[in-house]
Amino acid sequence: MQQLALFDLDNTLIDLDAAFRVWAGEFAAERALGAGAVDWLVAVDREGVPHREEFFTRVRERFELPEQVEDLWSAYRRRMPFLVHCRSEVLDGLRRLRASGWAVAVVTNGMADNQFGKIQRTGLAEVVDAWALSGAEGIRKPDPGLFEIAAQRCGVTLAGGGWVIGDNLIADIAGGRAAGLQTIWIDRGTSPGAEHDADHVVSDVIDAIGILSDQKPMLPAPTIS
Repeated sequence: MQQLALFDLDNTLIDLDAAFRVWAGEFAAERALGAGAVDWLVAVDREGVPHREEFFTRVRERFELPEQVEDLWSAYRRRMPFLVHCRSEVLDGLRRLRASGWAVAVVTNGMADNQFGKIQRTGLAEVVDAWALSGAEGIRKPDPGLFEIAAQRCGVTLAGGGWVIGDNLIADIAGGRAAGLQTIWIDRGTSPGAEHDADHVVSDVIDAIGILSDQKPMLPAPTIS
């Protein structure tokens, strides 16, 4: 199997939940939304609203805000890249993977401006070979096509195998399996008892990087003269 590692971004390489709570605090304070507003925003976010447009529609209605949904959403996308962080040990781990021969890419769903901003500002752009963003490509995980785009940008194809690492059982794990890849699920404790077919389960992406580091690359078969 070729040394290809395709990492999810949000709540895999970066802690989006922590950044979201900071954003929620700023948002509530700027608009004087009152006690309980932050907890309400976080609770709605954790419900897994399928799209931020729907999320901000609910926010606008709940707090009777004058701004349009698109304006609220755009402001969120501009701000979030400044709130997310990638731990130094994660950046170092990705550097070590690449130094040992791995091709490393980020594969993420989301609007291109928001996701690319996160990749740039966290330093991830400097430690990976490529990225594929659903908002730029017009295709979303779990569709294998987004993984294929990332693989091609690393100079390989999915036919040679590889790994998908992420926190979402549908987008990352089921999507990775559908693409013919092995998978590592980052279990953040939000889906207790969930059924899955991931090859490995860890609670931190650092552990996933360790699993990859222990993999032995397949050598080409010797030629017979």
